[in-house]
Amino acid sequence: MPLYDCVLLLKPNVVKEAVMDLVSRVGKHVYGRNGVLTNIKSFGTVQLGYGIKKLDGRYYQAQLMQMTMMTPPSFNSELRYLNKEDRLLRWLLVKHRDIKYGLEFSEDDAKNELRSLRLFDDVYSEEDEDDDDEGEDDEYEVKHSETGEGM
Repeated sequence: MPLYDCVLLLKPNVVKEAVMDLVSRVGKHVYGRNGVLTNIKSFGTVQLGYGIKKLDGRYYQAQLMQMTMMTPPSFNSELRYLNKEDRLLRWLLVKHRDIKYGLEFSEDDAKNELRSLRLFDDVYSEEDEDDDDEGEDDEYEVKHSETGEGM
């Protein structure tokens, strides 16, 4: 299942309980489709770049919410019921691209990606060489104070 971000712009005068009700409805819908809600963020009240006109006036501020989820690709068409929601100014579903997660991600890919930057090539090669040379030569003697204890 792909990873999606659902961004909700709510009217600024909507109470917190109503916001949580809307978020929980979307979350239940996600779980009903065997999806997973991975993150919920609230950015509070934000200034909009332009006014959004609705039947009850024009809004220049909104409450911004972001929900990150893993759902089937057909989930976008199932969110159409949000268009009828009077508490919402706008909503948007954005699909994450080129992101590896789950079993598809491995540490080898991350190391190869860092090496492609050519910043860490020297560091990895020096560490590998130093590991072979290490032995008992690096042990330190413990010197005690002038009393001569421990010698």
